[in-house]
Amino acid sequence: MSKSTVLYNNYNKIIFVVLLVLCMFPFISPAIALFMGLIMAFTSGNPYTSFSKKASKYLLQFSVVGLGFGMNLFDSLQTGKDGMLFTVVSVVSVLLLGTWLGKKLLVDKKTAYLISAGTAICGGSAIAAVAPVLKANDNEISVSMGTIFILNAIALFIFPSIGHLFDLSQTQFGMWAAIAIHDTSSVVGAGAAYGEKALEVATMVKLTRALWIIPIAFVTTLIFKQKGGKRYIPWFILFFVLAMIANTFISIPTQITHTLIWLAKKGLTVTLFLIGAGLSRSVIKQVGIRPMIQGVLLWAFIALLSLAVVMLTIQ
Repeated sequence: MSKSTVLYNNYNKIIFVVLLVLCMFPFISPAIALFMGLIMAFTSGNPYTSFSKKASKYLLQFSVVGLGFGMNLFDSLQTGKDGMLFTVVSVVSVLLLGTWLGKKLLVDKKTAYLISAGTAICGGSAIAAVAPVLKANDNEISVSMGTIFILNAIALFIFPSIGHLFDLSQTQFGMWAAIAIHDTSSVVGAGAAYGEKALEVATMVKLTRALWIIPIAFVTTLIFKQKGGKRYIPWFILFFVLAMIANTFISIPTQITHTLIWLAKKGLTVTLFLIGAGLSRSVIKQVGIRPMIQGVLLWAFIALLSLAVVMLTIQ
């Protein structure tokens, strides 16, 4: 390795750390953090790809739990209950439509199913949960993950603007974001950009939706007639609920809860930077046109349908 290459790599690592630290400042929103990560990914590249992947996964989970300390259990349960019926209908319809679209577009069967599961439930988490059950290979996982992450990045930027365009209330936007945006990180990021109530609604509804990972994993085993395989259980959702219970029934000092919520929001901002930094040209190239068409059509279907339902049924 030449001296110039070593210097470039060291310089790239310094830039990565500087941008990571910047995410802790109040003027860096989740959307800006994602944008910074994308710029780095498409210019100099991410010098810590393995670290970014692992850190973003666990940091997101810790951040979600931290947000629970700012929510009331009874209010959140009511919010989750309001979106339960449509959650059931949308999850099932997206899975069926996605499977049909994949077949029509000649997308590999497992890849099409992973994209459908990611769109229907909670993006990368659903894909990571279903893939071992499905016994999907690295290429199938990479293509489906890439498709979902590209659309996630777009959603985080455009959804708040669309919400304001249609004059959606905080509750309406939170519900819509939770249903129509794939990944939990982008859902929470979009909710935070729209307002405190939108953040609360979006987080609760999305985590209720994420519980579908468990039954879908078992259904996948039956559909593809797979035996064995790991099953992912989203334990962090349980800790999120425990955090809400603590905030509702225990007199936790305000200074502590405010600090936890601040750390959770900053953790989310860092998470989105890491996710953006992991989305490179090679990921986009690997996705291909047919899986992307399937992903876009599914996304358009659930986004438009959920927007109509939210505007008609929720004030």
